[in-house]
Amino acid sequence: MQALKIYGDGRSGNCYKLQLLCSEMSIGYDWEEVDILAGETRTPEFLLKNPNGRIPLLELPDGRHLWESNAILCFLADGSEFFGSDAWSRAKILQWMFFEQYSHEPYIATSRFIIQYLGSPPDRQSDLQQKKAGGESALQVMDQQLQSNDYITGDRFNIADIALFAYTHVADEGGFELSTYPGVRAWIERIGQRPGYTPMVKK
Repeated sequence: MQALKIYGDGRSGNCYKLQLLCSEMSIGYDWEEVDILAGETRTPEFLLKNPNGRIPLLELPDGRHLWESNAILCFLADGSEFFGSDAWSRAKILQWMFFEQYSHEPYIATSRFIIQYLGSPPDRQSDLQQKKAGGESALQVMDQQLQSNDYITGDRFNIADIALFAYTHVADEGGFELSTYPGVRAWIERIGQRPGYTPMVKK
């Protein structure tokens, strides 16, 4: 049977989300490394698959394509323990996934991109400073939630944890210090000890 194919970047947290879920669910896939800085997501061939020109991109055996990391998480986890058993639990999972995209990723992931991908150029230092408060605010919200919960929506690990873990566990690479967030640090350690855990492999 033909496997799923994922187009991604091994350094990207958004792409790592899919690797972590596939490891947790024992889903086989083929990986195609894509160099975004070399413009490989802007080629005519790639844009036919994703007109938005971004990764990750999931290619199904029947030729269909799905983009946006959290949409792919929902698709792959549909019907499993990782996406809730009722409407309320799924809504809570989606609540935190929307939080990740709107209140977390724009600050923490973007800061990491500026530092790790672009080399922290002088003309981007003001951008880094502007991202700082938003990133710290997101970490504070997470820490408050995780002070009294093992996982982000309660006592069960799910795709909301995966969505937030991807960039949180490497937040230091974006200039964020996690030592003041004990709930977040314990959560990161807890996820790293799961049998289905796989680390981010930076190629």
